[in-house]
Amino acid sequence: MARRSVLSIRIVEGRNLPAKDITGSSDPYCIVKIDNEAIVRTATVWKTLSPFWGEEYEVQLHPTFHSISIYVMDEDALSRDDVIGKVCITRTMLAEHPKGYSGWVSLSEVDPDEEVQGEIHLRVELLEGGQRLRCTVLEARDLAKKDRNGASDPFVCVSYNGKTQESTVVKKSCYPRWNEAFEFELPDPPAEKLCVEVWDWDLVSKNDFLGKVVVSVQGLQAAGHQEGWFRLQPDTAKPREERRRGSLGSLQLQVRLRDETVLPSHCYQPLVQLLCQEVKAGHQAGGVHLVTLLDETTTAECRQDVAINLVKLFLGQGLVKEFLDLLFKLELAKPCEPNTLFRSNSLASKSMESFLKVTGMQYLHAVLGPTISRVFEEKKYVELDPSKVEIKDVGCSGLHRVQTESEVMEQGRQLLQSYLGELLDVISKSAPTCPPVIRAAFRQLFQRVGERFPQHQHTQFVAVTSFLCLRFFSPAIMTPKLFHLRETHADARTSRTLLLLAKAVQMVGNMEPAAGRAKEEWLAPLQPALQHGASQMRAFITRLVGTEEEEEDGKGWPCAPRTAVVKEGLLFVHKTRGKGPLLASASKKLHFCLTSEALSFSKSPRAERCGSIALANIRAAEKVEEKSFGSCHVMQVVYVDEAGQQETAYLQCKCVNELNQWLSALRKVCGNNPQLLHAYHPGVFRGDKWSCCHQKDRTGPGCGRTRHSITLQDWSDPLQPDVEAQRLFQHLHGLQQPLREKYWQLMEAGGPQNGPRGCGEGPPLSLELRRLFEALQDLERCHRQLPPALQELQT
Repeated sequence: MARRSVLSIRIVEGRNLPAKDITGSSDPYCIVKIDNEAIVRTATVWKTLSPFWGEEYEVQLHPTFHSISIYVMDEDALSRDDVIGKVCITRTMLAEHPKGYSGWVSLSEVDPDEEVQGEIHLRVELLEGGQRLRCTVLEARDLAKKDRNGASDPFVCVSYNGKTQESTVVKKSCYPRWNEAFEFELPDPPAEKLCVEVWDWDLVSKNDFLGKVVVSVQGLQAAGHQEGWFRLQPDTAKPREERRRGSLGSLQLQVRLRDETVLPSHCYQPLVQLLCQEVKAGHQAGGVHLVTLLDETTTAECRQDVAINLVKLFLGQGLVKEFLDLLFKLELAKPCEPNTLFRSNSLASKSMESFLKVTGMQYLHAVLGPTISRVFEEKKYVELDPSKVEIKDVGCSGLHRVQTESEVMEQGRQLLQSYLGELLDVISKSAPTCPPVIRAAFRQLFQRVGERFPQHQHTQFVAVTSFLCLRFFSPAIMTPKLFHLRETHADARTSRTLLLLAKAVQMVGNMEPAAGRAKEEWLAPLQPALQHGASQMRAFITRLVGTEEEEEDGKGWPCAPRTAVVKEGLLFVHKTRGKGPLLASASKKLHFCLTSEALSFSKSPRAERCGSIALANIRAAEKVEEKSFGSCHVMQVVYVDEAGQQETAYLQCKCVNELNQWLSALRKVCGNNPQLLHAYHPGVFRGDKWSCCHQKDRTGPGCGRTRHSITLQDWSDPLQPDVEAQRLFQHLHGLQQPLREKYWQLMEAGGPQNGPRGCGEGPPLSLELRRLFEALQDLERCHRQLPPALQELQT
């Protein structure tokens, strides 16, 4: 049984942002923080006050997280980046929107007194028969960094009944240890609140607030004592200046939190087996299929999620071909026209689109990667629309002349034709490298459409390109950042080139370029290239669907080799005192390769391996404090060497995204290690003490909590059939009555339904639908039998 909190967040765009540069614009990007820990950074959008990002992330969190904050920043090349504003969404707010929150949210100013984080360990007790109150301040962890050195100088103020006592100052630490006790006399009647405030001491300026905890003395009198870790809270009691909310612009966000308790596999077997049997049985004339009911009752907002859950579930069961074939048959059984086939957002269309993204991303990168890189590197001006052509001077010094509009458009046509030709050449040769499971799916689609429209052979080809070109290639060309083809968004010029190239690929995919030209006459000069491209695409599809491929184990989902590469790249190795395979290396920058067996490293990608760390020996993968090496992008890998000694490797990444991608990958492959650490040192051991908590015992317990459960979800993650089954159960559980209603409606020859029915009305339910409800009731019963702490996670 596993507890999961999965946060899906899509940062769509911003509007009306304030100008931060002398040019009257800004260079905005976003930083997403979970409980004040930076998780991802969006790409920078240059010189705009209305940026579009469209970036989507899915993060698996610890179930006890409290809030998510999105900071909008302005990137500066010379000085520190400016903070434009932020949006903070608490877990409570997300719980009020179980289906997710979507809309525009105003940015608010960043108030230093609200930028608190971390926890403090307190012991509060009554002495002398309840006459005195003692508060022992033991330690704190993960405090906010207020000084330029990447740390703080924290001290504690304990206040009760108008009296305040202060602790000593711990210099340069966000993990201080005080172990100091403060006593107060209890008046009669006793004052209600004991307040513990944490501050950062400053020699010159005023002290910075780090957070506070308020303890109820009334509750303490009932228990006698109280000890534990308390989360630091912002100070909301101080007067605030009127916020400039709304004047800082706003963000369009889509945020959803899924709290899931994944039951043992055997609990889902009745539901999974029923769905598999329905897929194997195929389309039966005269009956109502469960998949049809699911398609008809799932709202447009949920259809994408349901489609990807079903695709991953049947991939894990080795039945994805049969599932997609069933969807094709059901879709083609509806009244449809050849020219609009699979153009709607039905379950069939969404499932095929999800299937391509899950199984075809490596193929997509191989096909589009070279051309996309060329467009980004050349940054050529490409424009064919006369209304958008920019006339500029050309020629060398002293020989300037103005290009004519026709010259600019002819130059753009040649460039665009070159990009399109290069791309189509790669596509036409890629049939043998296309994953067999994708070829099998398209072969089925080609066959079913041919059976449905025997007089329109052209429709078979368009059915394939409607998915391959219109829903897979073209979106990736327009926004390569969203398909992991580039690390940054394109600038305005490159973005326009990509848009024109994507439009050209769409027209090739339509297989009738003249039809598309009717809407945009200025594409006429590209017509010969489009016609040639349509011929190439037709020949490619013929090869793609023409040969039966032998698939491994007959499942259509080839198993990855045991030593498959999970992640690789260059990392900078920081040296500290100690021994170990990494620290013995003479190179500072090494190429690291993470596989399903080990983390190995060499001097270059093709060089002989210098050494490795077996995954079974890794105990933790965590971030390192910025002050340790002067960088906030350093991670540590804690492992046990061959002699059984615990060692730590410190590896620097180039940015926050790369840092969290490495941490996520390491945590996933080591997630089942039996001896993972629960605490670690965020600093380094230098001289005679740890830089984080100042402990002098090098082997002493860590002062920070490990974050094994925080990982970024990625398209290359392995399948998790139990997770997909749990999500399908949650979706189907809320659809039981709509499924009944739709079944009765379809059984009544498609007649309109006259009002809602009760559970006992209408024709008898089919055997499959009754079995589905029984499986859902059994799973609901399993969830009701969970301990109370786990039940709270169910949405």
